[in-house]
Amino acid sequence: MIQSVQQQIGNIALVVESYDDAIEFYTQKLQFELVEDTDLGDGKRWVQVSPPNSNGTNLLLAKASNDEQRQAIGNQSGGRVFLFLQTNDFWRDYNLMKDNGVVFHEEPRVEQYATVVVFEDLYGNKWDLLELKK
Repeated sequence: MIQSVQQQIGNIALVVESYDDAIEFYTQKLQFELVEDTDLGDGKRWVQVSPPNSNGTNLLLAKASNDEQRQAIGNQSGGRVFLFLQTNDFWRDYNLMKDNGVVFHEEPRVEQYATVVVFEDLYGNKWDLLELKK
C-alpha cells in the first residue's frame, strides 16, 4: 500500500533586527502567541510566534547575522505584501491593531474575496489582514 503524501509548512523565516523587539511587536501589537524561545548559544535563538488558534504554521524570527540578511530586513518580498493574516473577525482585529499603534497603508476595503487592509510590521514588511468571504 502506498502512503499518501502529507506535508505542511511548519515555519516561515522572517529576518529581524532584534529578537526581543520582534517578540514584543508580534505578541503585544498583533496578539500572537510566543510558541518557543530557545537559546542556541552565541547570541542565536530559536524563536517562533503564531497567531492565536493557528493551524501550526509559525513565524520563525531569525536575527540577521550578516550584511546580506540585514539588507532584507523590512523588504523580504521586494515591496509586495509578504504575509497574509486571515481572521474570522476583521473589524475586531483591525480596531485592536489600530489601537495598538500598528501602521496601516490604506483604509479597509471590501473586495469580492474578502474584507482587507494592508499593514506593516515593525520593520516595514507589508502584510494583508483579511477576512475571507464565506
